[in-house]
Amino acid sequence: MSVSCGLEWVACLGCTRWAWKRLTYIGAYDSETWPPASRDEFEAVPRLCRAVLANYDEDLSNPKFAPPERGYLDIDPRGIVKRATYEDVGNACPPYLIYVDEAHKEIILAIRGLNLVRNADYKVLMDNKLGMQMFDGGYVHHGLLKAAKFILERETETLRDLLRRYGPEYKLVLTGHSLGSGIAALMTVLVVNNRKEFDNIPRSRVKCYALAPARCMSLNLAVKYADVINSVVLQDDFLPRTPTPLEYIFGSIFCLPCLLFLFCLRDTFKQDKRKFKDPRRLYAPGRMYHIVERKFCRCGRFPPEVRTAIPVEGRFEHVVLSCSTTSDHAIAWIERESQKALELMMDGKKEMTPPPQQKMERLQSFEEEHKNALQRAKTLDVPHAADLSEEEIQEDGSTGPPSDTHSETTTETKSAGRTSWDELMDKLFTRDEDGKLVVNKDAMAREITVE
Repeated sequence: MSVSCGLEWVACLGCTRWAWKRLTYIGAYDSETWPPASRDEFEAVPRLCRAVLANYDEDLSNPKFAPPERGYLDIDPRGIVKRATYEDVGNACPPYLIYVDEAHKEIILAIRGLNLVRNADYKVLMDNKLGMQMFDGGYVHHGLLKAAKFILERETETLRDLLRRYGPEYKLVLTGHSLGSGIAALMTVLVVNNRKEFDNIPRSRVKCYALAPARCMSLNLAVKYADVINSVVLQDDFLPRTPTPLEYIFGSIFCLPCLLFLFCLRDTFKQDKRKFKDPRRLYAPGRMYHIVERKFCRCGRFPPEVRTAIPVEGRFEHVVLSCSTTSDHAIAWIERESQKALELMMDGKKEMTPPPQQKMERLQSFEEEHKNALQRAKTLDVPHAADLSEEEIQEDGSTGPPSDTHSETTTETKSAGRTSWDELMDKLFTRDEDGKLVVNKDAMAREITVE
């Protein structure tokens, strides 16, 4: 009797501790150790939010969904080259637009988010099973990859012509919200791996901003493309934190609170090492920007601050049980809070003379952080993690994958960069009849002649 009572007390205390940890967990904890983002790197986020919002308004001169106060002042309607509607894309993907931002020298392809009343968007999300689609040495979401290929097949010629017309100073920026964010991220992977289709555009001129990103690629790919893909998460947004396949979420939308509770329970007792060992598990892509505006046991919203990092472990793994879990997913809220955060950065920069970190030093720290993240993924034995020796050194000094379609073609890159140990041994030594290594005199003679 006493033993059973003791076990009941242990079970009650364990459940109470778990409930306390889960109910008091807030989104700010995910990035509490990350450094703050700078104004230069975050400057594009608010205006790209407005570019995505422009998909909702057919006539920007008479907008219905423009952000209050600011509207679409930084978007020139004459710069919209193409607008694809539901009639144009059918059931393949959400609507999108192509916009040339001459002020910032960017060619932007912006994709709108999930339409809650359109069945075709749900079909894109549900077109996936765990481990269904392998791509570039990792796993990606099958339905989002199909949508990304569909848009690229339609718009490759348009984007290539725009890049030729406006010259090498212009960047190619792909952005999207929610459903569109996953499509934009996978489009970026396709563009980077097929740069020949875009006149061999340098990797540094391709950027992606995934707003409220969907989990669309495995951890090795999420870290591998962190130099070109940026994900923006507002506080407690549920989508980047939901590790389950998206088809299960939207298939059980009416019991979503119960489903999220079960996910919290499962992930609490699941070790991180087991998560890393599953190569099929999908994650939010690229470098993370976390907008934090609420704190524990504080009422209301605080002036937002932005933190950034390329995390490997602890990559938004915990679903936050709060009243703002779904509202933080809205593109209107992301635009509003990111604009506030940018204005605070600008005000803070005016007071700093000179700035503590020069722009060139910041770019170098980005490259170093990306290398460290790749090395950390390798240390944690993440399946198919990219090795630094396998990464192609670009002309601009950044590290990245080869420009061919498949990652399996990296053997040429490895041999072109430096001679491996086995190749060196074969070149300098040969084996005699007894199987012993002897110096290859012909090779040594050729080396001396060359010198």
